[in-house]
Amino acid sequence: MVISDKDLKDFLNEKAEFYNRKNFIQSDPIQIPHQYQKKEDIEIAGFLSATIAWGNRTMIIRNSKRMMEIMDNSPFDFIMNHSKKELETVTNFVHRTFNSTDFNYFITSLQNIYLHHKGLENILKPAVGEINYKHSIANFKNIFFELSHEVRTEKHVSNPLKNSAAKRINMFLRWMVRTDNKGVDFGLWKTHSPSFLSCPLDVHSGNVARKLGILSRKQNDWKAVIELDSKLRQFDENDPVKYDFALFGLGVFEKF
Repeated sequence: MVISDKDLKDFLNEKAEFYNRKNFIQSDPIQIPHQYQKKEDIEIAGFLSATIAWGNRTMIIRNSKRMMEIMDNSPFDFIMNHSKKELETVTNFVHRTFNSTDFNYFITSLQNIYLHHKGLENILKPAVGEINYKHSIANFKNIFFELSHEVRTEKHVSNPLKNSAAKRINMFLRWMVRTDNKGVDFGLWKTHSPSFLSCPLDVHSGNVARKLGILSRKQNDWKAVIELDSKLRQFDENDPVKYDFALFGLGVFEKF
């Protein structure tokens, strides 16, 4: 059966509308930044939660909450004002391969970003002439690891220049940049444009996209992200990543 682009767009619009609603939050890691009102708290809670967003979703949410508890549920204040002694007490956190060593460095690096690079919104903003976040994510990684660190920690920030799909950071960017009246994504970063966003490509969204015929590449890598981008931007050039709700919902909740 061949489905027309118009019918496919209508189908994806319908599914995006269905899943992009507040009850989506209760089963998703985005619930962690939704606990906060202050911009910097939302950014940091979102970034850290997205960083460990792989594996079992219940475990992701539980461990994200644990990170917030370690930071006294005031992430920005902790990032900016923690003492060396407080940092030394962060020794018992682990989420799969992300451990206390990594968490300690993330805290230190985030402090450096807010002190010396004007924060996450500034550092991740695409340069003039860019059409997506490929180079800004790569630049972000370079700055994120400009302090002394263990090499093992670098694997927790992806690099599209090395063909990574950068699923978790693209998800974080969706949370921060997309703006609508649905109450799920925050739309906090007014200096960014949703039209630059790329779909957070994972096994679920990738498999659904292939079944729908909008992705042919078999690997979930940056080349696949670009291929999927080109199709989703045909459907909505201003807000292509609203379709992440459709692809993810079809894969996770409907076993499409």
